[in-house]
Amino acid sequence: MRITLTSVVVWLACATAHISVGAEKVGLIKIDGAIGPATASYISRSIEAARDQSAQCLIIQLNTPGGLLDSTQKIVQSFLGSPVPVIVYVAPTGATATSAGCFITLAANVAAMAPATTIGAAHPVSIGGFGGGGEEKPDETMKQKLENFSVSYMETIAGKRQRNVEWAKSAVKESASITAEKALQLKVIDLIATDMPDLLQKLNGRIVDGKPLKTAGAEMTEIRMSAAERVFQKLWRPEVMFILMLIAIYGIIGELSSPGAILPGVVGAIALILALYLAAILPVNVAGLVLIALAFVLFIFDVYTPTHGVLTVGGIAAFLIGSLMLFNRADPLFRLSLGFIIPATLVTAAFFVFVIGKGLRAQLLPVKVGKETLIGRTVMALTPIDSRTGRIFVEGEYWNAVSDAPIEKGEDAEIAAVQGLTIKLKRKPH
Repeated sequence: MRITLTSVVVWLACATAHISVGAEKVGLIKIDGAIGPATASYISRSIEAARDQSAQCLIIQLNTPGGLLDSTQKIVQSFLGSPVPVIVYVAPTGATATSAGCFITLAANVAAMAPATTIGAAHPVSIGGFGGGGEEKPDETMKQKLENFSVSYMETIAGKRQRNVEWAKSAVKESASITAEKALQLKVIDLIATDMPDLLQKLNGRIVDGKPLKTAGAEMTEIRMSAAERVFQKLWRPEVMFILMLIAIYGIIGELSSPGAILPGVVGAIALILALYLAAILPVNVAGLVLIALAFVLFIFDVYTPTHGVLTVGGIAAFLIGSLMLFNRADPLFRLSLGFIIPATLVTAAFFVFVIGKGLRAQLLPVKVGKETLIGRTVMALTPIDSRTGRIFVEGEYWNAVSDAPIEKGEDAEIAAVQGLTIKLKRKPH
């Protein structure tokens, strides 16, 4: 049998192709931070990408303090309808899966944790537009409704995945939190893995949806966030919405105080649209928004009315209280720091007192240039002036002049009005 160099090359190429085709794939994404709309979109897209790659499973390495309930629901729905097995791995060491992270972990096909990690504390603290104000009774009623819904939702998830339902309910009702070792003991999770290779080894052969996973030695492909998802993940924060809201107000008021500037109005309009979009996502307190709006009304009124700063002081107080109430300060995820509120209050007060105040007062000053400045001036008639004809000289120019009462040549008269290119005079009393 004759072996040529060409046949060797062909054999090696075929063997390499066979190995490449035969290698199993595993998708990987990493979630580190709060759960929001961008996270839900990222996970949903990653599940589809793992399906397109014919991956054995999608591993989600999770470390989160919690997030929005709407986004959590979308993620859970994605898990329950996923065409590929979803494994949530709470890692690295020291990571947490609290609040929304607890729901997400329990909803996975396989729940895993690294040593020295924690899970739990899923009691809801944000209630959309409620919290921080209003009457006590409806506020408590809404809290109870949200808690009841969260308990039943957690019970459904745990029951679906055959995990410890009683502990899952206590994580919502009592904010129970446990370590990885305790979670494995209570059958809250399925396994503990020290690192990613250990996780792949322990997943290998596990039956999920009636099929064994083949993850030992699998090729791991990380699916990264898109540019839009990364940007939006940074944007959906209370601090960003607060700053956008201030830019919108400064820009729009600046445009109103200086008509024709255009740029402040355009920037303000864009910032306003973005702020309204974030307000539809974040748990905003309507009372806080109303107080901030009232503050700006008081600022503007103080510019036009001689209240000696009383309205400005009231506006500063309304702005400060509104900013404190804008988000639920009981939830650390949506707590607006005093490091933002106090400087913003001082800058806003200065903006209205010095910038807007000067601009609006300038518009109220008497006109110093133009035809309007001629009214009331005393001029001498160059020719006899009657109701139809006459001439005067003023401000370096000759003007046509008329008068209801006849004016003799050389006689002084007072300018009563400017009508186009003709000046109307009236006789000065003697």
